[in-house]
Amino acid sequence: MANGEIVGEYQQVVHELSERIVSAQKPIRILDALKWDAGVEKYFIQNKYKKLPPIDSEYYSQKNPLSFDPDKKIEEFHDIDRSIRRMLGQYSGVGSIMQRMCYEYCRVVDMLRARGTPKFTEISQELYGSSQDAFHVGAPTLNDLATLITNTLSKIKDKVNTDADIPRYTSQDAVNMLSERLSNYFSDKENIRVELSDGIIADAAAGADRIKIHDGLKFSLREIRTFEIHEGWVHLGTTLNGMAQPICTFLSKGPPSSTVTQEGLAIITEIFTFSSYPGRVRRLTNRISAVNMAEEGANFYDVFQFYREQGLDEEDSYQSTMRVFRGSTPEGGPYTKDLSYSKGFILIYNFMRLAVQRGLVKRIPLLFVGKTTLEDLHILSDLMEEGIITPPKYIPPQFSDLAAVSAWMVYSLFLNRLDLRRLALDFKGILQ
Repeated sequence: MANGEIVGEYQQVVHELSERIVSAQKPIRILDALKWDAGVEKYFIQNKYKKLPPIDSEYYSQKNPLSFDPDKKIEEFHDIDRSIRRMLGQYSGVGSIMQRMCYEYCRVVDMLRARGTPKFTEISQELYGSSQDAFHVGAPTLNDLATLITNTLSKIKDKVNTDADIPRYTSQDAVNMLSERLSNYFSDKENIRVELSDGIIADAAAGADRIKIHDGLKFSLREIRTFEIHEGWVHLGTTLNGMAQPICTFLSKGPPSSTVTQEGLAIITEIFTFSSYPGRVRRLTNRISAVNMAEEGANFYDVFQFYREQGLDEEDSYQSTMRVFRGSTPEGGPYTKDLSYSKGFILIYNFMRLAVQRGLVKRIPLLFVGKTTLEDLHILSDLMEEGIITPPKYIPPQFSDLAAVSAWMVYSLFLNRLDLRRLALDFKGILQ
């Protein structure tokens, strides 16, 4: 058999296995499966925000049943896993990525089957992490990060606010502005849509070919800019890049491990484009604090009160608290996905610094090739050289300019060696 025929057969096998994963995960819609209906909020309001909503495992099975048979779905992924080992071998790089995806989707199904039970949070922590996870031996935790940022932001409060922070634009205004901006960022062939929705918890959410904006709200210019960067440039961009892959079509779909990378990439892009702002950072760190509270035994009412103390009104406090307990119960542990934003940011920033230090800067754009995971980048680099994957089409300019990124990271490597506490003493006279 000629070498070209071997390569062609290999690519065909990878593509077929990839398509099986894409097809198998299609009915698994995690956030939809965790939703609480409008009656839960109505119950909470009628009881003056003091009586815990009546949520248990029976609630999920009756009010929000899964659209697939969990046992059959897990067996389907097990069958794909066996096919990967049989057709690609034990040490195939691309095979290892697809096998991990199969394992994660099985755990996702286990998590969804465990809705309303303690097992739900245990699996969530396995997939997304915990607020007490360390980044290395002796390192501060995510909860330590939240405490530091909260204390720092309290010292600047409204001192940096401008007209760009005033929520004067309607949801429809946001749709119109984003439609125009994203049509300039993406090519005319993509058919990107921005539309109103009243069925999402978040202010904005990206799908495969559209961005949904929560109807009935008011937004500031800064918020609309973060939607453009976070939901558009990153989430939509990586989806389109993944869908454009001719062989590794699995890159268009993201298991939980890629969620950490995706959300972290979106946050770091906000920061690199100077689109983030203190209110945005406070919202992200409040999520860490809220998850940590629930992990330590706080119930729905306790976390609701925490958000009220942060200045949110009752509606926003309810929605923010529901994000923490969705999939669980009002007295159970949290759904820990909201840790992904800050956890992913820290992991990606440190990866970029080390990639520059070790001369691997060309791996950074691979973060945008699809729904990637940090630990797979070395394999994706090999696949790029082999022609199994194609370069990402949509990369924010801050990441496509490797010279500029390298300069930033080189200085960052040195600054990290300075003792901030010692500098604070030396700068005391200047900072009075």
